[in-house]
Amino acid sequence: MPYYYVNNNPTLNPGYHHEVHTEEHANELNILSKKYLGFYSNCFDAVDKAKETYSDADGCKTCCSLCHKG
Repeated sequence: MPYYYVNNNPTLNPGYHHEVHTEEHANELNILSKKYLGFYSNCFDAVDKAKETYSDADGCKTCCSLCHKG
């Protein structure tokens, strides 16, 4: 089960929304402005948590592909 984060800056991705990433991928992308969401068994729960803050939250196409809506 990975740790999840949401990017606080929506302009850093092609869809201009707040993307949810695993901790490993957020670090690979060097995302500095991010909010810790928690330790989840799946990306769906992490995206739901992110939507409490950002209604436009979406899963990252690379690390949360099952939750990526585009």
